[in-house]
Parts: sequence; C-alpha cells; structure tokens
Amino acid sequence: MSYLTKPLDIGKLKLHNRLVMPPMATAKAKDKGEVSEAILNYYDEKSKGGNISLVIIEHSYITEQGKASKNQLSIADDGLVEELKKLSSIIHKNGSKTAMQINHAGSAAKREVTGMDPVAPSPIINPRLGSEIPNELTIDQIKQIVKDFRDAALRVKQAGFDAVEIHSAHGYLLNQFFSPLTNKRTDEYGGDLLGRIRIHMEVIKAVREAVGDNYPILLRLGACDFMDGGTTIEDSVAASVEFEKAGIDILDISGGLCGYDVASLSGQGYFSPLTEAIKKAVSIPVILTGGITEIDAAEDLLGQGKADLIGVGRAIYKDSHWASQIDKFI
Repeated sequence: MSYLTKPLDIGKLKLHNRLVMPPMATAKAKDKGEVSEAILNYYDEKSKGGNISLVIIEHSYITEQGKASKNQLSIADDGLVEELKKLSSIIHKNGSKTAMQINHAGSAAKREVTGMDPVAPSPIINPRLGSEIPNELTIDQIKQIVKDFRDAALRVKQAGFDAVEIHSAHGYLLNQFFSPLTNKRTDEYGGDLLGRIRIHMEVIKAVREAVGDNYPILLRLGACDFMDGGTTIEDSVAASVEFEKAGIDILDISGGLCGYDVASLSGQGYFSPLTEAIKKAVSIPVILTGGITEIDAAEDLLGQGKADLIGVGRAIYKDSHWASQIDKFI
C-alpha cells in the first residue's frame, strides 16, 4: 500500500486515503451567504468518484461583521442549516468526508461589503487585505466573537458535516491576533505568544463544548508571516503544542499574514519546512498544502515524513478529475 492510499482513523473521522481538498473561496453563494445551486454543483463536480478523502468547504463567515467578500458562504444563522445539509449530503453521496471552515475576517472585512466598521485586535490596517483602519476590539466584543465561533461550529455539526475547521491563517482575525505585526494589545489578549493565542484557546474550548468530545476540530494555522517582526516557525511550533493540548484533532498548515502566495517559496509542497517542524512537535495529524500539482510529489512528501495528509487545491480547481490519479497507487 502506498502512503497516499493508506487510511487514517481520527476518532469518528475515518479517512480512506491521505488526499484533502483544502478550502478555496468560490464566491458562488447567494447575496446573503446562502447555499446556491452553483455551490452544490461545484462541490458535486469536485468530489465525484470519492478520490478525495476529505473535502474542506471554503471559509464561511460566522457573523456579518466578519464577512470577507461578496457572495461568501455564511454559517452565521440557524436558518442556513437546512440548505447546508444538501451540501454535506452531496459530498457524502460521492464517497468523501467533509468539513466546513468557519471564519471571521477582522480587519480584512470591508465596510462596502458588511455595512459596518471593520474590527481587529489593534487599530492597524491589514498588511495584505485591508484598506481601512479597523476599530480595536473590546473585551466584551472578543467574548461575543468566541460565542459566534461556538454557535457556527454547532451549525456545522447540525448540517451533517463530519468536522469543523477554525480559520487562523491568511491575514484573517485569529491570524491577526497571533501575529505581533497586527496585535499590539497590552491586555491579556496581546503581548507574548500565550497572550496572542488566548482567543484561539477560548474559541477551541467553546467549540469543543458545543460539538462534543467525539467531533473532530481542525485548525488552519498561518504558521509563518514571512515578514520582518512577524510570526516565525518557532512561534507556530509552540502554539501547535498548545492547540493540541486544547483539543485540536488536525492542524492544517498554511501561510500567515502573507497568505498562501509567498514570493520566497516555490516547488511542490513549499510549506513542507513548516509542516515537518510542527509534525515533530505534536502527535496529531498535520496537513501540508502549497503548490502541489503532481500526484507523485504528494506521495513522496508523505514518504519523507513531511506531513500526514496532503492538500491539493488549485490543481483540483483547474482539473476536477485530478484526484483520480491516486488510482495508480492502489
């Protein structure tokens, strides 16, 4: 048996191979974030054949103020659950497991989209995605956002998804708290590493209380900002240890404030130095993404111990049948 086709059992999340489709924004939702026929068709097409073990649905906003862009999928209201059940059912019918990514854009949100002022850990323009100086969040507002994550995670479970993923990468709100470039707070939510991940720990605890002990929780971590004064891999290794202790079941590694396009990195699995370091520090599975377009490269990266799961995004986006190449290893 190859590395790619080896099953992985993570509690109630039983994956039949090591191939993951990571979240990629489609901008196909209806005006208020509802599931559209276009979204159903898109995920139906991508998951046909069941060659992808886990399909992670694109980042979905947990509250209107945290909406990142027009036609973004929403998980902000109980009334969305029934339509979302159609989405999870289509993917299950095609033979894949599915998780849903939940997110708050923070300073990456724009007033023209939300109708509200953007908010953030500190009043600093988002270095990658922002155009406005955000309002600094109060303690009470932070507590509300933690509750919004909790409520969103419960909706994900109610909608029939197999797991939920918390988004802390690509310059969005939780990533903004993690990075010293965007978090200049002097209270308990800023300062050293443990202060900057305090909101993560509270979100993980709240989500776990909502979904129960046996429901898998993933965390997408922007593991390095690749910017002077930003987060380093050493920060992320230390944070990952804390996240595992808090109850995270899978770490999904990507870039931080820089996003997933890093000028200094190239090649198949260019985030592998990050996943390799984190994998050595934790016992939970780690997902590697980043420029993987060749099935043989995915197999080799697993064989080299760079990660436990391989995320292939843009290659599958361009070719819906890309994942069928995994058959060569059976």
